[in-house]
Amino acid sequence: MAAARTTASAKRRLILDAAVKVFARQGFHACRVSDIADEAEVAYGLVYHYFASKDQILDTLFLERWNVLLEAIRETDARPVAAREKLAAIASFIADSYRHDPDLMKVIIVEVTRAANSFGRTHLAKIDEAYGLIADIVAKAQAAGEFKSLVTPQFAALAFYGAIEQMLTGWIFDLLPQGEEDVERAKVFVVETICGGLDVESI
Repeated sequence: MAAARTTASAKRRLILDAAVKVFARQGFHACRVSDIADEAEVAYGLVYHYFASKDQILDTLFLERWNVLLEAIRETDARPVAAREKLAAIASFIADSYRHDPDLMKVIIVEVTRAANSFGRTHLAKIDEAYGLIADIVAKAQAAGEFKSLVTPQFAALAFYGAIEQMLTGWIFDLLPQGEEDVERAKVFVVETICGGLDVESI
């Protein structure tokens, strides 16, 4: 029984991994379920055994990755370090996620978070949860006198994630260099862009 569950789990994962490649290569709307089956080298009907539609496949991919991000933000916020360090760790986590699996991150950015009239709207509450967690970091830093209070925590969170998303978009469309040093520099740029405006100036 355990072996059967493992096999089923492995087949499901195989289909999801194949879908990432197809979605990234062809775009979600241009591909068919049969394209995913061909990429996974499985029978067409097997895809429907695990997923009702390609929409459900995209939902699954997004929620898997986004929940990992939410947990990473929570764990980072729990650390006894300065807010700037927390935001730097979050930016680094997302940038490293792209380097580890660029196709998956491309799918999430292009097909979900930027798809305001379809999947983005469907998952708006989940996306907003990440903004809320980042806003909490900013709010606590403002209350502690670490950040200025001229900008609302909510706007700061949107600006922070927006800067990260633009960084990822630059890599996705080859508008920004992606060497190891370039990525590390981009992490610094994101944090400095946002925190440079939030930091309380020392006298």
